[in-house]
Amino acid sequence: MVIGGGVIGCSIAREVTRYTPDVVILEKEADVADGTSKANNAEVHSGIGEKHGTLKQKLNVRGNRMYEEFVKGLGVDFKRQGLLIVITPRSLPDRVTGRLPALRRQLLKELVPRLILLSGKRKGIPGQRIVGREEIFRMEPNVTREAIVGVHDPTYGLVSPYKLTIALAEHAIINGAKVFLDTEVTGVNVEGGRVKGVVTDRGEISAPIVVNAAGVFADDVADMAGAGGFKIHPRKGATLIFDKETTTEYVRGSVAEAKLFVKKKSKGGGGMPTIEGNLQLGPTAIEVDDKNDTSISAGEIEEIFERFHYLLPDFPRRSVIAAFSGVRAPTTDEDFIIGPSDTAHGFVNVAGMQSPGLASAPAVAQMVLEILQDLGVPSEPRPGFDPVRPTPALFADQDRKGRERLIKEDRRHGHVICRCEQVTEADVVNAIHGIVPATNMDAVKRRTRAGMGRCHGGFCGNRVAAIIARELWMPVTAVTKDGGGSRLFAGETKHFLEEIG
Repeated sequence: MVIGGGVIGCSIAREVTRYTPDVVILEKEADVADGTSKANNAEVHSGIGEKHGTLKQKLNVRGNRMYEEFVKGLGVDFKRQGLLIVITPRSLPDRVTGRLPALRRQLLKELVPRLILLSGKRKGIPGQRIVGREEIFRMEPNVTREAIVGVHDPTYGLVSPYKLTIALAEHAIINGAKVFLDTEVTGVNVEGGRVKGVVTDRGEISAPIVVNAAGVFADDVADMAGAGGFKIHPRKGATLIFDKETTTEYVRGSVAEAKLFVKKKSKGGGGMPTIEGNLQLGPTAIEVDDKNDTSISAGEIEEIFERFHYLLPDFPRRSVIAAFSGVRAPTTDEDFIIGPSDTAHGFVNVAGMQSPGLASAPAVAQMVLEILQDLGVPSEPRPGFDPVRPTPALFADQDRKGRERLIKEDRRHGHVICRCEQVTEADVVNAIHGIVPATNMDAVKRRTRAGMGRCHGGFCGNRVAAIIARELWMPVTAVTKDGGGSRLFAGETKHFLEEIG
């Protein structure tokens, strides 16, 4: 049993189905990838920003190397776009050189890039190299003209975190796993020092092995089993998304400004494309008390503008189409916690999965699998494992002939619901009736991109809601934005007119 339907939980579940189909994923939200996994900046980090020698750094480097094989057969796009680390006059704090501008310039031009290369080499990151000013501007024409020198890391990658998580869950289901959504764990049954199963808000479920991959709630779940001893302190990160039509190629890879000898709670963020081509700026790093706090304020948006204006001075501020935040799950030690419990046999903690959890997912899943095999999961791969997850063809991804073929196969592909992203009625219907069904607006959005364009659902929102209502045989007033109590409609207009006479 895996508690948590994020990228870590679904990666573990899919890996286990290579050896046994007897796997259950429990997710308290209405969809997988509905927590931290839907709200990160989609980068597969190389490990350069992690503290050397930590479990997080080791699994980050290992996971990055595994990604091509990890996504094989899932039908998910993965691209190594690289990272350009830009060294500017701000890369060293003033206290390092004082009032010696010549020394400062020399350190920035020669010492800082070499320190970055040395750090990458110690951590096992291949292919990093120093790039001069002219090459910087050939690679990324929009970075600050104050750039002195740069370091290019070719191993950085991009993947859609929510599409990857959905694909992993569906691949696990194809291979025998079960996923229970809207199922919150409220207790863990432990008898005689052994796990017997869990209590949920929908009843009890028996299982001799329980994996705690509950993200920001991992400490709460661990305490239920008497297997805690660590604390998650939630940290919010906000990101801005820009209109694809005006920002495609604004940054060609990921871009970040080097900042040495500065205490940081995160890698610092920067500018990067999404896998679909939108510009992203962010994220921030704000300590919060509420694990459910995914709000974003005008002040946080302005903070992102101010933070990255120096690095990318001409970014199209007016082209922002979305601002969102997610909550990271750091522990006090700022490292991953992965291991079996000493007090509850069969209970395994997989906690502290903050960034770079997405990049580390393949290596985390492999590490957890080895722990589970010591607890009784079969160690021989089973012959019935299906290596391919079939994926419905999206209309927007096809060339003209491909689109004509789809329309012939299903006339609903001739009805475009979302003009910004070219999503058709058939795309939406296929998502609703998928292996992991999309039963609300955000779930459809994650699978089809309906509502992710410039108008952000202004044109397609009511149409998607109507299709969900029709396909799931419910009144449109019962359709939600993201499950739970996130109602879109208060009721029928006529009803309110009657109430006021």
